[in-house]
Amino acid sequence: MSKANFRVAALDKDIDRATFSSGSEPLDRYFQQQVTQEIRRRVTACFVALTSGQIIAGYYTIAATCVPLIGLPPNAAKKLPRYPLVPAVRMGRLAVDEKFKGQGLGGALLADALRRSCTSDIAAYAMLVDAKDDVAAAFCLHHGFIPLPESPLSLFLPLATTSSI
Repeated sequence: MSKANFRVAALDKDIDRATFSSGSEPLDRYFQQQVTQEIRRRVTACFVALTSGQIIAGYYTIAATCVPLIGLPPNAAKKLPRYPLVPAVRMGRLAVDEKFKGQGLGGALLADALRRSCTSDIAAYAMLVDAKDDVAAAFCLHHGFIPLPESPLSLFLPLATTSSI
């Protein structure tokens, strides 16, 4: 776990995003140029890990989504009502600034997203992630996510399995 103390909060317009650098140009560009538009349009929520000096150490985005029942593994689908779509939460992006990598912050941000999803008043069966590559997929697998049968880089974690978060 991280040696630094972080506070996770909703992204606020007064927080400086310009110096955030995860080493992934698409994640950095999205965070610096696009995320606030998506927040205003209510298509995503963004949460940031802040140091005591208000420096952004990492961020993630979550949004409501659904998954086709037939897209889930049979052992998961058989336990669910026969609705064509199952409510879920999608983690769209997760990034850690290069200065804070290797401290467990990615896992802490994932845990925070799962906690928020589990305690929401809006029901959701699972968290979905579309991993951008095999490294991101391995991170998700390490944290208990299950690949969808038709797309191994799309993974899900039933929220009922996260009761200890």
